[in-house]
Amino acid sequence: MELLVASAIGILTAGGLYLVLRLRTFPVILGMSLLTYAVNVFLFASGRLTTGAPPVLREGMTTYSDPLPQALVLTAIVISFGMTAVVVMIGLGAFLGSNDDHVDDRPEGEDDVTEGTA
Repeated sequence: MELLVASAIGILTAGGLYLVLRLRTFPVILGMSLLTYAVNVFLFASGRLTTGAPPVLREGMTTYSDPLPQALVLTAIVISFGMTAVVVMIGLGAFLGSNDDHVDDRPEGEDDVTEGTA
């Protein structure tokens, strides 16, 4: 179970980093979403991977699941949804303003030569 969760976190992180490094707006937004999913799964897995265990320790019970990571994941989901909405609106505004969705677009007339070199 731990190997499966660790692999899922690694795949989500690798895919998210790959998409964040793209030069278009939409893949960057998808990459940020994948990275937030990876962080959410990591936070959820930090509270022990037990099935069928209650979140509160009772008398006679030896295993329980920690409720704090579950609360952190719920909060992180809400925050990531809000951040995704903000980034989508910024990307949409940039696209509508310039009719282009490149992330690091150079101004017209600028060449590849940097200043100070001959």
